[in-house]
Amino acid sequence: MLKKNDTVKILTGKDKGKTGEIKEIIAAKNQVIVTGINIVSKHEKPAGNKKGGIIKKEAPLHISNVAVVCKKCKEAMTPKIHISDKGVKTRICRACGETVK
Repeated sequence: MLKKNDTVKILTGKDKGKTGEIKEIIAAKNQVIVTGINIVSKHEKPAGNKKGGIIKKEAPLHISNVAVVCKKCKEAMTPKIHISDKGVKTRICRACGETVK
């Protein structure tokens, strides 16, 4: 379960091992955009007031290629979902038991 602004670690690909923050989640395609990760060059034509040229931007990654990083133990992990008596869901680190925000 991933959320916007979560710190994640990249598990595969050219940026393997790097960490970044989730900027956007594309739920329909099961993809996320992580700040500063998976940078690609895109050629754009000038249109109106926009200047043309080569633009560097972040490309989406599949959610299976990222894992949430625990703030306390600094490890990539899959959080455990805990449901309280009141029905509130919280994400918990499996290793240290800390709540992931």
